[in-house]
Amino acid sequence: MSAEKKTAPTAQRDRIIVRTSILGIGANILLAAFKAAVGLLANSIAVVLDAANNLSDALSSVVTIIGTKLAGRKPDKKHPLGHGRIEYLSTMIVSALVLYAGITSLVESIKKIIHPETPDYSVVTLVVLAAAVVVKLVLGQFVKRQGKRANSASLAASGSDALFDAILSLSVLVSALIFVFWHVSLEAYVGVLISAFIIKSGVEMLLDTLDEILGKRVDRDFLAQVRRTVCEDPDVRGAFDLILHSYGPDRYVGSVHVEVPDTMTAAEIDAMARRVAENVYQKHGILMTGVGIYSFNTTDDAVENLRREVARIVQSHEGVLQIHGFFADMEQKTVRLDVILDFALEDREKCFAQIREDLQQAFPDYTFMLALDLDF
Repeated sequence: MSAEKKTAPTAQRDRIIVRTSILGIGANILLAAFKAAVGLLANSIAVVLDAANNLSDALSSVVTIIGTKLAGRKPDKKHPLGHGRIEYLSTMIVSALVLYAGITSLVESIKKIIHPETPDYSVVTLVVLAAAVVVKLVLGQFVKRQGKRANSASLAASGSDALFDAILSLSVLVSALIFVFWHVSLEAYVGVLISAFIIKSGVEMLLDTLDEILGKRVDRDFLAQVRRTVCEDPDVRGAFDLILHSYGPDRYVGSVHVEVPDTMTAAEIDAMARRVAENVYQKHGILMTGVGIYSFNTTDDAVENLRREVARIVQSHEGVLQIHGFFADMEQKTVRLDVILDFALEDREKCFAQIREDLQQAFPDYTFMLALDLDF
């Protein structure tokens, strides 16, 4: 298994992102040019700001392409797990550009409210604005769909941004029609509305990217699929503590604990661990750096009664999500197990201490080796 190999799905993903971004650049540059010309001729700050927003979208697509190309570089000595996380940085740059566009638009709109100017809309202006709404709706749906297909956060965000732009362009068109028919100028206020939407979009994009960098929870359905793959091996009784570290979209390095019979030899465990790692890589593209072992009692029938009683005591506490890794040494009178507690508990450490105390009172002759596990 190698992290260096660029699989066909990965190459296809990169092509989707680049082609869609190029299409977005072309469409946004054309829209920006037409809107800027129309806005200047009509003396409309709302239309000019809408054009500036399209230009920032084109710049965002350029950043997305550059980020995708850099993220696709092969692993090297300095970055043995590749450069996939560059995409998170490129998405942050896109977020910053969107925020900058929103803030500058807000400033200009407020200036126009303080010092208003009368716009002059023509039929051509209205036609261009109406066409821009349609183009942005179609472009937004397409880009968002391609972003989901390629699992690209920056591309999906660009699609969502384009759909917002369509709504904002529609608001500009509506304000223009109101001025034409009723001679009420709302365009500076519409400019404030546009700015607010742009800023909101930029903040949401930035927070989503920060979540990725900090290490957010992996999708539970995907984790369940990986666990099922691990448990396909005939020697594996259960899979626990599956941890996936993201090194870019669809690029994971992981580890897992598997429960195996206590009769297996080191050679059999080694062969099993290699099979599990290879199977997970082939099916999900995840590089498993570690397959840990939980031993399962098979030689002492008395252990099963002890296991059930211990489980009853532990699970009687509020907030216990799971216990696993149970193993009892009846000769040494020791019991090992891991306990997963809900993060929603006010004091997880206190609950864990109470569980240990209750077990010790119930079985004073035994030594309990408990581990407070995390809810991955």
